[in-house]
Amino acid sequence: MPEQPPRRILVTGVGANPGFGLARSLLRLGHRVVAVDANPLATGFFLDDVSPYAIPLATDPDYPEAIMGLCQALAVDAIVAGIENDLPPLLDLRPRLDADGVRLWLPDAKSVHDCIDKARFHHVLNEHGIPTPRTWEPEDLDLVPAGTELVVKPRGGHGGQGVHMVTSLRHARVLCELVPGAIVQERGRGTEFTADCLVDREGKASVVLRRRDLVKAGCVAVSSTFEDQAVHDLVLDTLRAVRAQGLCCVQGFSTDDGRVSITELNVRLAGGYALTESAGADLIGQMVNGLFGLPVDHDQLTYRTGVFLTNYLETLRVGDVAELDVAAAPKGAVA
Repeated sequence: MPEQPPRRILVTGVGANPGFGLARSLLRLGHRVVAVDANPLATGFFLDDVSPYAIPLATDPDYPEAIMGLCQALAVDAIVAGIENDLPPLLDLRPRLDADGVRLWLPDAKSVHDCIDKARFHHVLNEHGIPTPRTWEPEDLDLVPAGTELVVKPRGGHGGQGVHMVTSLRHARVLCELVPGAIVQERGRGTEFTADCLVDREGKASVVLRRRDLVKAGCVAVSSTFEDQAVHDLVLDTLRAVRAQGLCCVQGFSTDDGRVSITELNVRLAGGYALTESAGADLIGQMVNGLFGLPVDHDQLTYRTGVFLTNYLETLRVGDVAELDVAAAPKGAVA
């Protein structure tokens, strides 16, 4: 398969691990990266050779204008979201992006919303008979069996933000008043895993399994690749249930007695995907192929088991705020 020519790709959410890592990988592949984030101090802005732009929050009415303005001013070839918040407004912009020739590789709108809304995702899994932790709305907490260990989380959350582990139903009730749009789930038990997935336009999927051996604040700190047919097959079932397409990651738990359950599916790159690439899978390269309508070579997405990754926090840059060289996104017409 011929190599991709250099593309200009806009990556959102470069202040979070997935967006930061994606921008860095695209640069290594020779592409030009337009890095955007609402925080002018986002870590991805300090990567060498990116074009950094501060944009409004995804919920801001000016967000669509900022994205379209950047695409038009910089002749952007494609957009890849690095954080869930950007998905709803990008879906709304898809017709305009298509008209301008800007690639966006996402499933249909219902599929995306079924994944980013954890209550809807739980319902879809139940409809398809896919094992998943029991889930309750705040008004249904009287139905929770006594002694159940629980997780309280925002139904639209991401990156482990706003997630609380509790053993008391009383504590769960209090947290439901404090966590915006809360849902309550039975706490998963066993080995936690992430599956890095790439689903081509014909529905064929490649899956790379990683244990989440140590998790800190929702981000994997220690991880290792593994094989397990039951986990692999249930991940495939999950991808089919939500009609996944493109890049995504599935999380869940497996136990020593062979039980597997799925907890969530993120319609984006996982923060620990560097392990997948180190284990031999050309995840980003094949994603770019699919993004631009070329075949995904699943033979390039095989991986070695027993490969590990450790993460740690590092100070990337220290400097004077007054000397920042981050531009505001230009305004463009979206009508």
